Amino acid sequence: MGYSEWVLAHAKKHKKIVEKLIAKGYDEDEIIEYFDYDNMAKNETDFCPLYVKGRKCHDMEELNCYLCACPNFRFNDAGIDKVDDKTRYSFCAIDSKEGRAGVYGEKIHQNCSGCSVPHSKEYVKKHFNLDWMEIMKGCKWE
Repeated sequence: MGYSEWVLAHAKKHKKIVEKLIAKGYDEDEIIEYFDYDNMAKNETDFCPLYVKGRKCHDMEELNCYLCACPNFRFNDAGIDKVDDKTRYSFCAIDSKEGRAGVYGEKIHQNCSGCSVPHSKEYVKKHFNLDWMEIMKGCKWE
């Protein structure tokens, strides 16, 4: 599955949860709180394959899953450019010092596992939009 396909599939799952919460009368803060890792792992097991394994994608105590993907992530499924005869498919737009470029054979993909930037409640609140795709609109690199 390429990045574009994953984003579209994830957006559908995200939207379904947000619509359910809105129907229950949740406000912005309650929606953000609902996306706390512990709650999501218990109540939304289909949202992330790591939930059933009891694992987090980032090593942080209070992980918020509202921005499962980062608005600073940039990708192009066809490739962005060449670096040392390898094709780069993704990178970090803010060049986070906790991220790194992962080389996998002839492919370079951004490895965000060491970065926790988008997973704090404060960051989510700052960038909050009920439409996850609106937050992520800058990610696809043309």
